[in-house]
Amino acid sequence: MKKWQILLVLLVLISCQAKKPPETIFAPVKLTPVTGKKVGLALGGGSSRGFSQIGVIKVLEEEGIPIYCVAGSSSGALIGALYCDAGGLDDIERITSEVKVSELIDYNIFRLIRGRWLIKGERLERFLRRNLRHKNIEDLPIPLGVVATEMSSGDRAVFRSGSIEAAVRASCAIPGLFQPVRIGEKVYIDGGMSDPVPVALAREMGADAVIAVVIPDDLPEELPKSALKSIKYSLTVLFSKMTEHMVKEADVIIRPECGITRFDDISRRREMILAGEKAAREAMPKIREILEKQP
Repeated sequence: MKKWQILLVLLVLISCQAKKPPETIFAPVKLTPVTGKKVGLALGGGSSRGFSQIGVIKVLEEEGIPIYCVAGSSSGALIGALYCDAGGLDDIERITSEVKVSELIDYNIFRLIRGRWLIKGERLERFLRRNLRHKNIEDLPIPLGVVATEMSSGDRAVFRSGSIEAAVRASCAIPGLFQPVRIGEKVYIDGGMSDPVPVALAREMGADAVIAVVIPDDLPEELPKSALKSIKYSLTVLFSKMTEHMVKEADVIIRPECGITRFDDISRRREMILAGEKAAREAMPKIREILEKQP
């Protein structure tokens, strides 16, 4: 095995270390429904912690907050696609409660040893094909914008039409783990590389007010003491700074506290959903203030 392949394997193993915070159940808060403005939802990445976004959407629906459009990047694109396809939360919790990691990720260590990507991404496409009612983005009952990154230029790419499966797969293609995705003449990777929480896109889609869901980075409590962990830590800090800069234009920012977990650990999905619910309920006074404010 070549040195760069050994390095990549070690980076993957490092990312698989996790800490599990306790699960807490929060009583629902009853508020008067708010309507009027076009509300855009900007959903960012977070791998398995992206399940927390389901909890956020659940609270928004319960409190009568109308979602006009969704802009999603990385795991936010996946959750956004499932939500916009159903036109609500009807099927999302059922689908996500039953899914297994083997239905989403097609690991192949032999592919990595041969100098290819560890995860091809075909199972994610098949999962969407089985569970989506609609095939194309433009046909969804709730408008969806999917962000990916053009690999050759690093520029943000936005999909507002065409195959949902291909766009979401491209948006979730984490560099170094997932195989890049070719759509037409171009090749794409993870949307988080160019637009980690697509607030600007939600506004471009016509939203009057934008609620951004930012999943805090899973930085360890202690500073890293090894070279490989230092690399991972430094990259995480870099992308965190970029995210904070790009979400400043959101009207409300919701931050689910999900703790540290592996990118593929979906066994804690219920805990993640509860974290999203808690964060959304805490943000409700601010959301109501923004939506009730006269233009």
